[in-house]
Amino acid sequence: MCGVAIRIEIMKTVFFLTFGCKVNHYETECMKSAFESSGYTAVKEYKNADVVVINSCTVTSSGDNRVLTALRKIRTALPDAVIALTGCYPQAFREEASAVTDADIIIGTKERSRLVQLVDDFFAFRNRTILLSEYTKDDKYECITCTEFKDNTRAFVKIQDGCNQFCSYCIIPFARGRCRSKPPELLKDEVSKIAENGVKEVVLSGINLAFYGKEYGLTLADAVEICCGINGIERVRLGSLEPEMMSDEQLERLAKEKKFCPQFHLSLQSGCNRTLKAMNRKYTAEEYADLVSRIRRKFPECAVTTDIMVGFPDETDEDFEQSLAFAEKTGFSKVHVFRYSRRKGTAADRMANQVPERVKTERWHKMTDAMKKKQSEYLKSLIGKTVSVLFERENCTEFHQGHAPDYTLIKIDRENCKKSLRNEIFCVKIKGSDSDCCFGEPIQQQNSAVPQNSREKREHSFCGEMEH
Repeated sequence: MCGVAIRIEIMKTVFFLTFGCKVNHYETECMKSAFESSGYTAVKEYKNADVVVINSCTVTSSGDNRVLTALRKIRTALPDAVIALTGCYPQAFREEASAVTDADIIIGTKERSRLVQLVDDFFAFRNRTILLSEYTKDDKYECITCTEFKDNTRAFVKIQDGCNQFCSYCIIPFARGRCRSKPPELLKDEVSKIAENGVKEVVLSGINLAFYGKEYGLTLADAVEICCGINGIERVRLGSLEPEMMSDEQLERLAKEKKFCPQFHLSLQSGCNRTLKAMNRKYTAEEYADLVSRIRRKFPECAVTTDIMVGFPDETDEDFEQSLAFAEKTGFSKVHVFRYSRRKGTAADRMANQVPERVKTERWHKMTDAMKKKQSEYLKSLIGKTVSVLFERENCTEFHQGHAPDYTLIKIDRENCKKSLRNEIFCVKIKGSDSDCCFGEPIQQQNSAVPQNSREKREHSFCGEMEH
């Protein structure tokens, strides 16, 4: 058409690389949603991207190294792409991160809502941007949300940020600021939209989740009740919890919610009181054991999982053995064992008597082997029980698999049903187990007896009829 200028707008692509915890992954989904709403297309290969967003973790120094290695690799492969570095690493180590020249945009854990605009501005003006403001006590919760989880049958929903505890080994209070909570009305709106999009299970997550709602006069139980009251949500699960905040009153309220999943991940770190004190943890081993007992009284068929650190500064052989004995006595269903990692800027980094790496590794193997035995014992104890399973995916042609309310991985033979069971909930009778999961077979509702104990009655309400 002569004399008429035609403007062709080419849609830009964005790739996300995420390190670290479920909170980080949730925040990545929020950022992805913001980019897509602004006309960008998310891609699964960085080589196809105009924009790369790296969401970092800084729990360990090796984590920092992985982030920086990935950044250099991507910059070499994509010299003309716009690269944004965000997350805990630049927030905790602002001066160090500001010197990273491979990133065009550097922001921390604040102001992620501005990222799309910052990228657009870079395309327009090519000006490098560094936004790394320090947290203050007056900071509010940044209300970024995500309501679509295209590749998942459960949605991780961040409801809390920051930590006030200052454990001696942990850099996270410097990377996340003080405790702040998602407003309850925003939580209700977000989870309602998640339910409308077909997701049946939500997992409430946070940096220090048990502190949810303090500024509103609320508790974590209020957040659970909000989510359980939303039509379409069938299950509500909790992420990692600090043990000192779980009161009997909260446990009573949780026990009344039929949709609440009885899995409690209570971060232990050590079963030795001397080590707990040096870590600046706010409880003793005895107080932790009392909480586990109270939980098990309220939820007889619950799973209690945890994290245990080995090789903390000045941890003696006797301290380690005490921690090991405590963990074995408690009978966790699953344990994440990890070696202490020094973090610059923490109190533990300055402590004397740092444990040699060789000793850390020896203790890691010993604790891991013992906890794997406990996990196998727990899974074996489930044989013969009937549980409801939210199926998530098919494992090739061999299994349908999903999780029970206590988060036990359950697999059933795909020969029983060739169609996908993804995002469906069915009753499964557990027939066997190995070291990592249980195996079972589906039960047709009309042929199954109603379970006798109260917990199983609750689970039975989840079950649908199996189609063959």
